[in-house]
Amino acid sequence: MPSAPVPLVRVDVVASLGAAARGEVQSLLDEAQQSDGFPGLSDQAHLGIEDDPLPGTIALLARVGVTEELAGFASLIERAGAWTIETVVRPERREDSADVHGALLDAALGEVATRGGGAVSAWLRAGSEREAGELVSRGLQPTRELLQLRAPLPPEAVHDASSPPIPVRPFRPGRDEEAWLEVNARAFADHPDQGSWMLADLARREREPWFDPVGFLLHEVGGRLAGFCWTKVHRSPVLGEIYVIGVDPDFQGRGLGRALTRAGLGHLATRAVPTAMLYVEATNTPALVLYRSLGFTEHHREVQFSAEMTASGQPDAPTARPIP
Repeated sequence: MPSAPVPLVRVDVVASLGAAARGEVQSLLDEAQQSDGFPGLSDQAHLGIEDDPLPGTIALLARVGVTEELAGFASLIERAGAWTIETVVRPERREDSADVHGALLDAALGEVATRGGGAVSAWLRAGSEREAGELVSRGLQPTRELLQLRAPLPPEAVHDASSPPIPVRPFRPGRDEEAWLEVNARAFADHPDQGSWMLADLARREREPWFDPVGFLLHEVGGRLAGFCWTKVHRSPVLGEIYVIGVDPDFQGRGLGRALTRAGLGHLATRAVPTAMLYVEATNTPALVLYRSLGFTEHHREVQFSAEMTASGQPDAPTARPIP
């Protein structure tokens, strides 16, 4: 008996998504998150599927077969000449004969090449050995690893009497942006993502439904912002995230990282959130020691693969375009 034909995968490369396409993509993301237990896209990439995507964002939609089922989605973001690819494949399509992940990768890499090339990074979050192999076969190598850690709330360390709490106050929209951006840039000067935030990046988060200035905690010393702990509450599943935490280099070495983490966890514990989570670089040993001492354990790992992409000639057909 002849084998069934391999379903064809078509990838649409689009500049923006209409309401119907956004609904399809969000449904796919929800299904993947329900299966994996964590989001398939970063916060930055998720902003790209909204009706006002960030500049430099391109969306790729992989459809399979005659029904044109949306089987996968990829976000392609360019910032300062560097490209980031994030892919999410519908769980039941990850190991079948229709190579959705490979098709999305080829389309994204082709888009980068036709737009002049440059440094490319691709994240593998819920991927298999097969998908890791597809990245390597296309010339990308693992270069970075992020750990997602989780802890039950409230952790005992929040009430550690040996280390008194520090005073914090809520972020004031319209007043604290400049001071926060300055400290954020100093605290993350060597970070590939966080340290480059501009006012537009911060303002975009302030417009998000999840943004709550009460959970954006600032610690000042002598009227100067010394550190911060920005928290975020996820509703599906219900998680409290230490979204960004930083200490100005002038105030490091005083235990503020631990104190600010405890302040953030204490705030999340008041929000009826059962579990806290955060991301940390796998190579950041001091932070890992701190977070493990506060009760965090590893939930999963996310791997970044990187390469330098050369430019190619003009594409044979139009690439990024609006889609209804």
